[in-house]
Amino acid sequence: TSPVRSLRCYHRTMKALILVGGFGTRLRPLTLSKPKPLVEFCNKAQLRHQIEALVDVGVTEVVLAISYSPNVMEDFLIEVQDQLNIKVVCSHEPEPLGTAGPIAYARDFLKTSQPFFVINSDVMCSFPLKDLVAFHARHGREGSMLVTKVEEPSKYGVVAFEPGSGKVTKFVNKPKTYAGNHINAGIYMFQPAVLSRISTQPTSMEKEIFPVMAQEEELYCMPVNGYWLDVCSPKHHLLAVGMHLAYLRKTNAALLSVHPAVRGDVLMDASATVGNGCVIGPNVVIGPNCVIEDGVYLERAVLMEGSVVRKHSFVTDSIVGWQSKVGQWVRVENLTVLGEDVKLVDEIYVNGGLVLPHKSITDSVAEPRIIM
Repeated sequence: TSPVRSLRCYHRTMKALILVGGFGTRLRPLTLSKPKPLVEFCNKAQLRHQIEALVDVGVTEVVLAISYSPNVMEDFLIEVQDQLNIKVVCSHEPEPLGTAGPIAYARDFLKTSQPFFVINSDVMCSFPLKDLVAFHARHGREGSMLVTKVEEPSKYGVVAFEPGSGKVTKFVNKPKTYAGNHINAGIYMFQPAVLSRISTQPTSMEKEIFPVMAQEEELYCMPVNGYWLDVCSPKHHLLAVGMHLAYLRKTNAALLSVHPAVRGDVLMDASATVGNGCVIGPNVVIGPNCVIEDGVYLERAVLMEGSVVRKHSFVTDSIVGWQSKVGQWVRVENLTVLGEDVKLVDEIYVNGGLVLPHKSITDSVAEPRIIM
């Protein structure tokens, strides 16, 4: 039997909660057209990456904790349930409940005799969930979390732990002084007993629940081997693209493009068309039905579905939104993000512009700014 099948047998109704949260204001202007978890990351809704990883480890039911109307996700949910053979339901919080409250709010769904996963929807990584299941079973305590090493730990929840066992000795949220360089990676596995620790009030796992669990020796952690990033902004989206494509290069290189114009790691939908004399890559993602005309240069860039880059244009370190059109001889760079259906006329320069949906830009944007 395969590892997944045997896990399915052991956890017949294995469940997961994904913390989706709010509107994703830091990813605007993209989130003015779609909820953050449905914005494509490497040509697939970010939420779908997480649900597929959960399906691979034997999860049969997922609840999405969201603080806006689930109607906007209805088509996605129908498609995912149908294609992946998994039950997905929404838990609509009447008010934002922090990082712990949604777990309590979904208590009735999560009440089983089996451990369950909790995942922060902003996280992209190699999702070593099978290893996490085995680790959690070995130590037998209430909670397991993934941790990752970062250079600037002060922005996150720092986890101090015993190197051999992974037992968490201290959990410090956004420390003022150095407390270690491993941080909470936003992916957990819990025993149902953890539900008794949390109320349906706005509650923080990082400030109120984890420090107590660590004190009681009920919390263990496992480092992520592979890439990890919190995809919360355009800058982090582009960084994570580079990491994910490098990961695909090692694990499933057949998914990467071998088009003659490609240099380095590029993910290109089969329906995209590329003209003559182009240079594409490294770290470029091209979505369905994109049109790239002759002589275009793309590097560290994302083209969303249906976008067009016309002749001899140059796009680096930027995201071109759905159905947007970049004119001829245009230069786009420095974390420019074009929302849905934006038009750039020929022969202009856009430097770090955040352009709201359905705008036509007729003049150069010399300094980074929001264009409304």
